[in-house]
Amino acid sequence: MAIALKRAYDPVEPDDGERILVDRLWPRGISKERLQVREWLKDSAPSNALRKAYHAGDMDWSAFRRAYLAELKAHRETLRPLAQRARNHPMTLVYSAANPDHNNAVVLRQYLGMLGK
Repeated sequence: MAIALKRAYDPVEPDDGERILVDRLWPRGISKERLQVREWLKDSAPSNALRKAYHAGDMDWSAFRRAYLAELKAHRETLRPLAQRARNHPMTLVYSAANPDHNNAVVLRQYLGMLGK
């Protein structure tokens, strides 16, 4: 399973494959035409409370990761078909966070990898 990660503000490329927006909020200043996503997983993104706590600095990356993985368990059946598609087709999870190493797409990719086995 090869799932790529890409910021919403980076250019779309042919090898992105199926592009999935994984944020709860639409990226600022980006039109639908420019973003070119097949699907928006708004309901599987971190809850507003979790997102706000992490961005406010009320929790560190490790705590955010654990809490988000716990939230993702409630979406297991919704996410399972996505994980199965990723086994056979190129896929890119699109996020808007500035930090490429610490964002919800990183955690979601890990979770999808576990579901896809």
